[in-house]
Amino acid sequence: MSEALLNNAQRLSKSFALRSAEFEQARRLPADVSDAMAKAGIYRMFVPQSLGGSETSPLVSSQVFETLAQGDAACGWVAFIAATSGSSLARIETSAAKQMFASPQTMLAGVFAPNGKAVKSGEDYILNGQWQWGSGTQNADWVLAGSMVIDPEQPADAKPRAHMCLVPKDAIEFLDTWHSTGLRGTGSTDFKLTDHRVPSAHIVGLEVRKMPDTPLFQFPNFTLLALGIGAVSMGIARAALNEFVDLAQQKKRISSSSTIAERSHTQMQIATAEAKLRSARAFYYDSVEQAWERALAGDTVDVDQRRNLRLATTHAVMASAEVVDCAYNLAGGVSVYQSSNLQRHFRDIHVATQHIMVAPSTLETTGRLFLGLPTNTATL
Repeated sequence: MSEALLNNAQRLSKSFALRSAEFEQARRLPADVSDAMAKAGIYRMFVPQSLGGSETSPLVSSQVFETLAQGDAACGWVAFIAATSGSSLARIETSAAKQMFASPQTMLAGVFAPNGKAVKSGEDYILNGQWQWGSGTQNADWVLAGSMVIDPEQPADAKPRAHMCLVPKDAIEFLDTWHSTGLRGTGSTDFKLTDHRVPSAHIVGLEVRKMPDTPLFQFPNFTLLALGIGAVSMGIARAALNEFVDLAQQKKRISSSSTIAERSHTQMQIATAEAKLRSARAFYYDSVEQAWERALAGDTVDVDQRRNLRLATTHAVMASAEVVDCAYNLAGGVSVYQSSNLQRHFRDIHVATQHIMVAPSTLETTGRLFLGLPTNTATL
């Protein structure tokens, strides 16, 4: 299964690379592209095996996202959002989950941030809210809407709990807000729900709180989400380096008979960039492998390993941005034209760096843990 996933990712990456301009113009992925990733098994990588998913190792899934992003960053981004969202099916009642995932090509996507309010009404909940950053939601069959769940019958001092509500796409009102500098093809638009009735069985973690006792589900959802951002970022960086190397072997500076590849400055910069990306990638995959080995042994991924995973992920994103900047700057004026893929890689990576899961504050959190200081690890 792992080999098939990687082969599919490589095949799709090549075809997606030829359509990046189309994705950017549409500001979302076309249906045939999303369907192709679904048919390739990418969206069900984190779905429980009991429901027809593959429970793929994060070592493999990260390579899938990275490979897709080399072809087109938006495709890699939507892939990891959909795969991570699929893991939510592990924490809803089995019959409801089977109904939602009746087809192996079902796609879930959504927003974890609890921007909605779900108030109990009889056996159901009435959901209202508006969510930003809905990557891939316009292609999804079911949309996750993070919400504060409120039961009016609970004591007045009872705190609302954050859960994700699963809602059919047809109930969603999509807002045309995704006018971004980069990752344009992700369709990360706002969406809205008004007085939508949600069965309690469709609220993640409300009735089923225990995760399956299998290796994949020893990884917290926040960890899987962050890993996806790191993998996509490294894919963008590799694409930028490859693009620059091809350019450098042909482009000549004004009044020079030598290509820019023959300049010592270029050689030193590109060697440094390669070392930076390869080092970040080694740290990333080493951290994932160590955590996965622990999960395979039946142990929970502990705080130290979650710390390492988060640090490796944030470092991968930061290093990838530096690598893309290097390629963009070395290419000179050609980088600014829309005909250059480098300008797209530059825009894409600098949108990826803005995700809260890889924000500079993650360095503070991991740094506190290395220093043995009391630390809130809830989102590691």
